[in-house]
Amino acid sequence: PLLDRIDLHIEATSLRTQELRDLPAGEPSSVIRERVTTARKKQALRFRGTFCHANAQMPSSMVRLHCALDNTSEHLLREAIETLGLSARAHDKILKVARTISDLAGNERIRPEHLAEAISYRCLDKMNT
Repeated sequence: PLLDRIDLHIEATSLRTQELRDLPAGEPSSVIRERVTTARKKQALRFRGTFCHANAQMPSSMVRLHCALDNTSEHLLREAIETLGLSARAHDKILKVARTISDLAGNERIRPEHLAEAISYRCLDKMNT
């Protein structure tokens, strides 16, 4: 399916005017920019000497190398794949997105919360089929 080829799927609902006015101030763009720049530098080092420049470009062999999971995360991913009926392509995309979330958080390893966030971005796969 076409959705299987897209990395992130997010359903955004409309907010009422009052909800928009009540939103707390977010992070300044400069802070976000710095976090993204740091993550991109980390990825450049990770993929030095390869054809990859970013996590999204990793082939499956690199995903296995750079997206190692602890037992808790392995179990979480297995449950998500089985429960949502996701494909092998979705499996690798989840891991790539989790790797990126981990990089943005400044972590060397993918943590369960990074994986859970990445899985949440795939839930529309099954909602729209």
